[in-house]
Amino acid sequence: MITQVISAVTQEEGGTTLGASLIRAGELVAFPTETVYGLGANGLDGEAVNRIFEAKGRPNDNPLILHIAKKSDLKKLWAHVPDRAYPLIETFWPGPLTLIFHKADVVPYEVTAGLETVAVRMPSDRTARALIRKAEVPIAAPSANRSGKPSPTNAKHVLDDMDGRIPLILDGGDCKYGVESTVLSLVGEPTILRPGAITREMLEAVIGPVRLAASILKPLGEREVAASPGMKYKHYAPDARVIVVDGTPEETSKCVLSLYYDLLEEGKTVEVLSTAQTQFRYRGIAATEIGDRAHPETLCANLFSALREVGALCDVILAEGVGTSEEGLAYMNRLLRAAGFDRIDASEYNKKQTKQ
Repeated sequence: MITQVISAVTQEEGGTTLGASLIRAGELVAFPTETVYGLGANGLDGEAVNRIFEAKGRPNDNPLILHIAKKSDLKKLWAHVPDRAYPLIETFWPGPLTLIFHKADVVPYEVTAGLETVAVRMPSDRTARALIRKAEVPIAAPSANRSGKPSPTNAKHVLDDMDGRIPLILDGGDCKYGVESTVLSLVGEPTILRPGAITREMLEAVIGPVRLAASILKPLGEREVAASPGMKYKHYAPDARVIVVDGTPEETSKCVLSLYYDLLEEGKTVEVLSTAQTQFRYRGIAATEIGDRAHPETLCANLFSALREVGALCDVILAEGVGTSEEGLAYMNRLLRAAGFDRIDASEYNKKQTKQ
């Protein structure tokens, strides 16, 4: 299969028209959103949805998100719309918030991984919404990468993973947020299953208390069911091993430098993902600054691209952890999963080194 790439900036009308015709024919199309690039299929066609799993190499017990172009489309996909959904929809849609509730019969189980609930969101990206409108069906779409790899934040990332697997990529440039949408379940007590740019603090300002799923910063148990994408499997991992180092900027940089030189002695090639507060401490070694601890949204925007680019250059990535307030929670959720929860407490590590 030849994969065609069409600019969604200079050729949006033609690109989305072709994309919509492919979606209606049961084919797959990669398209930009404000979060990451999605790999889309007709969300009401179980056979088309199964092609997503095949192209990605994705386990089919990992549910997908349905993307819609109009708020009113939600009523067709949920059994009913609960009252507490309305203020969230009015405040955050279109935008990077996915809502989960009981599905309508029209939604195939291929989308929900056999669950009776379905995740729905309305993207703010104009190309994404134009594609959905023209296709005239909700589009089921996970991130447009091979399963387990860092999510794509530009069309080149998609082509690297999907060349020859899908017929079309709509190139809309770099994604704004760089991490997937926040996923909020409205079944029972409102619970964030996956953090994103819409933070817990923002949600609570609209609907009151919101829980965090225990699996956000730790692996889902073997017998637990993944109710949302990004919960069950190791995700976002580059080819290199990733080690997360947690602590204050001073503690973290001290620990990272010690680990860096130890790994070099073992014959490993090593790269550091640093923050603005610590980059000056890594002069003379292979270190890439990816954002500001005080503004974790900058870290989110650059994480996946850095994992892809830096991961191709080395055996081991030493990545700094940050606090989990606001967008820091989304950053740490993605980083820890990229590392397979390989995590070092910088303070404890430094104390042990001092005693030796």
